Amino acid sequence: MEPIRRRRPPWVVALALSIASGAAGAAGPGDGAGDGLAGREVSAARLRATVTRLVGFGTRHTLSAQDDPVRGIGAARAWAAGTFRAISAGCGQCLELTLPESTTSGARIPAPVRLVDVVAVQRGSVRPDEVVIIAAHIDSRASDVMDATSDAPGANDDGSGTALVIEAARVLSARRFPATIVYALLSGEEQGLYGGKLLADQARARGWTVKAVLNNDIVGNTRGSDGLVDAAHVRVFSEGPRGDADAALAGRQRAMGGENDSPSRNLSRFIAALPETGNGAGPLAVRQVWRADRAGRGGDHLPFEEAGFPAVRLSVAVENYDHQHQDVRVDKGVRYGDLIAFMDFDYLRRVTALNVAVAARLAAAPMPPVASANFAVRTFTEVAWKPVAGAAGYTVWRRRTDARDWTMPVRVPATATSLKLPGVRGDDWFFGVSARGADGAESPVSSALPGGGFAPWAGGKPEPAR
Repeated sequence: MEPIRRRRPPWVVALALSIASGAAGAAGPGDGAGDGLAGREVSAARLRATVTRLVGFGTRHTLSAQDDPVRGIGAARAWAAGTFRAISAGCGQCLELTLPESTTSGARIPAPVRLVDVVAVQRGSVRPDEVVIIAAHIDSRASDVMDATSDAPGANDDGSGTALVIEAARVLSARRFPATIVYALLSGEEQGLYGGKLLADQARARGWTVKAVLNNDIVGNTRGSDGLVDAAHVRVFSEGPRGDADAALAGRQRAMGGENDSPSRNLSRFIAALPETGNGAGPLAVRQVWRADRAGRGGDHLPFEEAGFPAVRLSVAVENYDHQHQDVRVDKGVRYGDLIAFMDFDYLRRVTALNVAVAARLAAAPMPPVASANFAVRTFTEVAWKPVAGAAGYTVWRRRTDARDWTMPVRVPATATSLKLPGVRGDDWFFGVSARGADGAESPVSSALPGGGFAPWAGGKPEPAR
């Protein structure tokens, strides 16, 4: 079955069109909805300028200089913080700059080091505790992960993601949203995902209701190390089982299903189904990869998953291993190193535009509701859910147990908290519920299976939806 396309509110349509066309638009609307175009377009030239500036710091290794004004991780972080301050000045101080830090040591950090994330918070106008995070890591590395002195340009890994986050802040700060958007540049990724864990801990400490984490890591090249070129797709990695699952949840999923329905997996489905992606026919299609990350590797979305937050990794369709985690050199005629020369900035522009469209929609929509389904030993199914703030209605979805996409939507009003499906034998289906805002913006689907809710797993047997 083909996936159902969810209706977009007019302002989201306008935003997506303005980004895709590169046309300058009018001022953004008020609190989260309206008819205006995006205040600023996504710019390949600005993305290139940002990556050029990042490469100019020589190395951004986590163990490099903290206090050198021109070289090393300290200089790069200071510049990034200044850039967020400048963006905030242009939107009436709409961004709150925070610098979460810790003193960290580990296998790749032999002596304790000061670790700092650079985070800009665009507070929501209606539901500020609901948070969408756009993230990338600012640190870089050479061939030897412990080499903090050699040049490590990190143009694509992850200057591309860092530039994307900064550009998304420029574009999205031109308007307001009901929920909060966080723009996060994370440190210590190459040394062990420390910056991601630091911000995940901060999210819990601040009581954020994290709706989604979009981790962008290596998003700026289109040619693989074998010469294969793919400029049409971006990969979205998502983990099927919950990262915070326990034995009790595993037992319930064995009995009822849900191992393919974590909130991260349903966030991936949401991204792939957006009309902005074209699902294969648009300017940049999503290729869902149903694993936590590339084989044997990891990224900063993983600490968020382990904390129980929905998180995915966006990455290029084909990686070039000659141009990541490599010293800058020429060996037997092959040019190695993560240099700007090997990047595709129009592709990076399109990945940035996708992030902007996804974040705008998520920040406008209500939270996905907590849902449950009662169907065992029955010829019918009852789906129930808890009301969520900002919902003007709900949609009940179903999906065959061997299918990828949610289908057959049934829309119900905001007063409804359950729906009976006569003649629907639940053994053959999975069920889920999404929430619609007053402007039509719709949340991802929350699975009505064990562990399907968009909140950290509480352990044991959770309270049913009704």
